[in-house]
Amino acid sequence: MKLLIRNLDRSTTEDELKVLFQEFGSVQSCDLVLDRESGASKGFGFIEMPKPGEAKAAIKNLNNKTIGDNKIRVKKAEDKNTEQT
Repeated sequence: MKLLIRNLDRSTTEDELKVLFQEFGSVQSCDLVLDRESGASKGFGFIEMPKPGEAKAAIKNLNNKTIGDNKIRVKKAEDKNTEQT
């Protein structure tokens, strides 16, 4: 299950994000979205967890949790493959 994490503190690293989610299960991938020019975090990222039960536990426990100075928001990522005509 792919999760969208928003409102991240700009100083949060991919490693910190991965460790945070590994408390709830295995993390297949972790992608922090970075600004192309500055290389700085844009304040959101994606985590992929292979087991839906673990992903749901992560959503339940981490949504609205304060990390650094920000209260993060965690939800299931929308499927980008749905074509709009």
